[in-house]
Amino acid sequence: MFSILITLPLFFKQVALASTFSIAAYDPDKKEWGVAVASKYLAVGSAVPWAKAGVGAIATQSFVNVTFGPDGLALLEKGKSAEETLKALIDADKDKELRQVGIVDAKGEVAHFTGAKCLAWAGAKSGKNYTCQGNLLTGKEVVEKMAEAFEETKGPLTWRLMAALEAGEKAGGDKRGKQSAAILVVREKAGPNGFGDRFIDLRVDDHENPIPELIRIVNKRLPKK
Repeated sequence: MFSILITLPLFFKQVALASTFSIAAYDPDKKEWGVAVASKYLAVGSAVPWAKAGVGAIATQSFVNVTFGPDGLALLEKGKSAEETLKALIDADKDKELRQVGIVDAKGEVAHFTGAKCLAWAGAKSGKNYTCQGNLLTGKEVVEKMAEAFEETKGPLTWRLMAALEAGEKAGGDKRGKQSAAILVVREKAGPNGFGDRFIDLRVDDHENPIPELIRIVNKRLPKK
């Protein structure tokens, strides 16, 4: 699978291939932003999800460029839209065709990008206040089912994100298998004792069934009614 990429400078470094499926979304009622992600990749939560209350949420993946997280949030915080932020990030990256990104901004507007050299199947599906994206998937039905689950699920953003992850896995998920999953949900002053914005920040870094395990842990933090 490296034959078309071997001449790129990236391959003189250690390759981190965060092939995965994720969703970035916004809840306008609760003013929450979040990202949920799963992958056959060790500790995917350490690379893909980024969010800041009042600013937006970003999922950066494929041959992951983690600088898209903090740099993208900084642009969003300056008032850039999701589309403007995405364009700035991609235009500045010489290896952009290896990247995949999903962004939701402070107003719930979304943008996504899938580079031409992301490993198939790769693509995205977005709707009001959310964007689902994935690469090295079993097929497009993964993001389609994620979008459907998010739209149809009621209740807190946390559980709508988890419903999308479950649906993506049931539709086939990462074609390599399972290993890790994570969820990040932010809201103003929702951190411990009212400090910070990290309402939900939970990860399963290495597990045979990471999504069910993440659901078990999330239920301890925010019991599902």
